Amino acid sequence: MLLILFDLMMALIMFLIGLFFYKSKGKAVNLLTGYNMKADDERQKYNEPEMCINYGIRLMIMAIPFLIGAILDYFSSGMGCMFAWIILTILLILLVKKRIKIEK
Repeated sequence: MLLILFDLMMALIMFLIGLFFYKSKGKAVNLLTGYNMKADDERQKYNEPEMCINYGIRLMIMAIPFLIGAILDYFSSGMGCMFAWIILTILLILLVKKRIKIEK
């Protein structure tokens, strides 16, 4: 039962952070690692509201493995949590690869 609650809380946290980014109208870019340290002329190259929308959607998608994990934990304790963290790790690697590609 504890793992199911943990999975549901992680899903809620990921979803709410994603929703914050999605609705921030570009103001949440300062929370992106290293972006707030870029020079103003370099920041002009990016569409900040679009970046926030894209990152917000990705974060909301990252909540889905935890919802699936909660369902799996109901049937087999621990398997869902492990599944969720493995999928989250893969999604984070893909996010980093995309961010590196965008910033080149």
